[in-house]
Amino acid sequence: MLSNKTNFMRLLSTLLVVLFSTTAPAQIPAAPATSSPAAVQETQPPPPIPDSLATPRATMETYLDAMAGVREDRDGAMEQALTTLDLSEINPLVRAEKGTEIAWLLFEVLERTRPPNTKKFSTRREGRPYVFQTYENGKVELLHTAHVGWRFSAATVKALEPILDELIDAQLAKGEDADLTYLPVHLRLRASIPTELRKRTLVLEHWQWLGILLIILVGLIIDKLVAALLRVAARTWRTRFAAGAFREVDDSILRPLGLMALALVWWAGLNLLSLPDGVLAILLVSVKFLACLSAVWGAYRLVDLLGALLQDKAKLTESKLDDALVPLVTKTIKVFVTVMGAVFIADNLDVDVTSLLAGLGLGGLAFALAAKDVAGNLFGSITVLLDQTFHVGDWVVIGDVEGSVERIGFRSTRVRTFYDSLVSVPNSTLITANVDNMGARSFRRLSCKFGIAYETPPDRIDAFCEGIREIVRQHPYMRKDAYHVYLNGLGSAQLDILVYVFWSVPDWGTELRERHRFLLDCLRLAERLGVEYAFPTQTLYMKQAENGLLPVAEGGYTPSMSEQDAQARGREQAVAVVGATLGLGVVPEPVNSGGGDADGE
Repeated sequence: MLSNKTNFMRLLSTLLVVLFSTTAPAQIPAAPATSSPAAVQETQPPPPIPDSLATPRATMETYLDAMAGVREDRDGAMEQALTTLDLSEINPLVRAEKGTEIAWLLFEVLERTRPPNTKKFSTRREGRPYVFQTYENGKVELLHTAHVGWRFSAATVKALEPILDELIDAQLAKGEDADLTYLPVHLRLRASIPTELRKRTLVLEHWQWLGILLIILVGLIIDKLVAALLRVAARTWRTRFAAGAFREVDDSILRPLGLMALALVWWAGLNLLSLPDGVLAILLVSVKFLACLSAVWGAYRLVDLLGALLQDKAKLTESKLDDALVPLVTKTIKVFVTVMGAVFIADNLDVDVTSLLAGLGLGGLAFALAAKDVAGNLFGSITVLLDQTFHVGDWVVIGDVEGSVERIGFRSTRVRTFYDSLVSVPNSTLITANVDNMGARSFRRLSCKFGIAYETPPDRIDAFCEGIREIVRQHPYMRKDAYHVYLNGLGSAQLDILVYVFWSVPDWGTELRERHRFLLDCLRLAERLGVEYAFPTQTLYMKQAENGLLPVAEGGYTPSMSEQDAQARGREQAVAVVGATLGLGVVPEPVNSGGGDADGE
């Protein structure tokens, strides 16, 4: 294939140079170039001219042999025939399609003129053009090109279509049968068009304008029919046979196939109209882009189906790691599909992908700076998955964000807050942020103080504390090996009883329900024992006593005591209190059950 640059490629390369020159860092003035033996590249000699194109006779024999191979379906025959044609003036985007058409046009022109006798062809290796036949609309000639050889000239390639029309019209005028059996379909179609419809208006012939309108109409009808049928099929399958996540699949999941059918109809139809290469390039490139776009869209929908399948599989396992991996796997495949789709589209548009990627190196610095956050977010997601910092569904606190993890993606983690908003936390912040995973708790704690009235007798306080402990022992979700219920302080308006308990529950909803039941049972217990909860109030007591002092029990303190006697009397009464409650010299065992090991605040 020839490699001459076209206007399209020149324009594209110019735009790329301008784009990356604006984003590239400032250039450092280059040092004057110096020539050295190591820097000078040896001039490569041009490749020798192949024997198949060495002379006009060799070129004609090569072409005729190749076309015979095309009729026999021989592999590579058409590519061999194209080497004998100068297609440099054909747009590279449609060179393959137009080249095949031109090869058949030339074959029909030669057959309708006279069978070529190659023995009479010249065997010279260079010189003036070799003319096979001259017609009113042009001539068939072989032209020598340096380092390439003899080929049918670009002028011959351009004149083949009007020459064939001239020959067919001449045969019909003579009353001869213009056999079109061996012509390709698009050439037979054009040859059967009346002369009036082959008149040209605004670049195209009349029948070509009508053909374009017909192809557009047929393509749109096919698109609507295919889309409707696939929608009905998807709805029937979803409602009757699908299960799990497939039940949530949209009816239009197969919509891209209708668009692909539309593009294929247009693609095939345009190749039947024998359009000029400039017009065909514009239309065919658009249709190819549409076909590639529908293929990428269809691949996206297939990835969605795969994601639904993996989601169902993940729900069958106890591990939450696969729940987080499913979105990452589907997104990875979609990124791969996008990259492959871009390469596929560029290849169909005849864009040199290698040169394009090499040109991106000019903006490497800007790309690296822009990709810094992307790389950080990617490593953050990998860190979350490897360390299992949290899983989908966990209740987490990340900085000032608190809620349930809804999705772990490449760039960010989505957290559904308790007021139903959705917060996206960049994964890069998870590497250094303090993440409090509330969902990883084995037990849910309650630490509070019950304030009871100062008038409560000590025996009732003991009864109340032991009653609360029994409630803990009786409730099914409460932890039995670690709890504390004690009189823990003397407040300004109440006696403080510390209640330090745990629940073993699977979720927050169950925790709220069990906490509700526990607190209500504590209120009922206080009511039955005659324990009154204190209010944050202050009470002023007015009491009368001799000398302004409160009365004391017999054997207690009297105002006439000396300081030494008073201190001795205090120690005596303290020994009596301890002896009555615990016993003198008794060392109780540490609290190792019923509230032993959990640390307090």
